[in-house]
Amino acid sequence: MAKFSVSLKARLILEDRGRILLLKQTKPNGGNYSLVGGTIERKEFAVASLIRESYEEAGIELTPADLTLVHVLHKRYKKAHRIVLYFRAHHYEGEPESKERKKFENVEWHPYDTLPPNLTLTVRHVLKAYSRGRLYSEMEK
Repeated sequence: MAKFSVSLKARLILEDRGRILLLKQTKPNGGNYSLVGGTIERKEFAVASLIRESYEEAGIELTPADLTLVHVLHKRYKKAHRIVLYFRAHHYEGEPESKERKKFENVEWHPYDTLPPNLTLTVRHVLKAYSRGRLYSEMEK
């Protein structure tokens, strides 16, 4: 049986008054809109990882009680798999801002009905599944 790598990530769906918080990537990083979050490090659990990433990337302070698992994406690549856990939050502390200016030029709120055209395909896929109440989806890259 062939071996392949698996990466585990956590992402934030932060909602406020019908809007979602998106990160605008810098041009060298694609220039698209994405969600807050990142790779779960070896000694972390998903919730702790997302709390850390949310503060590091966007200055958002969250607690475990703020987060609810709402979607799991299994993304398959040619030689690897990625599992992404999506957590929703409605409550947070702090003023969202880009804290990693080399990766993200801005942090912006967008209404669900007018998402930017250059939202990553993965985020668009996940938000569609999430809006339909689907806990799990798959995607091939």
